[in-house]
Amino acid sequence: MQFISRRWIAIATLLFALTGIIYAQGRYGRARGLVDRVQRNLHRAEELTPPNEKEKERYHNAQHHLSEFDRRLSEGKFDKDKLDQAIDDVKNVVEHNTLSPEHRDVLTRDLAELRELRRTRGEGY
Repeated sequence: MQFISRRWIAIATLLFALTGIIYAQGRYGRARGLVDRVQRNLHRAEELTPPNEKEKERYHNAQHHLSEFDRRLSEGKFDKDKLDQAIDDVKNVVEHNTLSPEHRDVLTRDLAELRELRRTRGEGY
């Protein structure tokens, strides 16, 4: 009987955890899609123009903070501070890195969408 109880508790705990993860994915799925798209756009911009050390650092910071924000979203938490850091980092890339006009426009649109995400805290996004 003790074995069945432990097994049932383990299964129930796993199902509860999975339900939370699925809910978080559904609730912030579009936000996570935006983060993924911004990260891909940053990567493409970085590949096109080999950056100097300071520019590499800006790309790294933006990618890092976007990843941290995405990790929190995957846990069902909207971390405004992490998003603010990511927005500041993407803004620094747009304002200070060598970019083609096309990549600057794409990242500027991404920046506007990240700001809208922050404004709505992911609701309806």
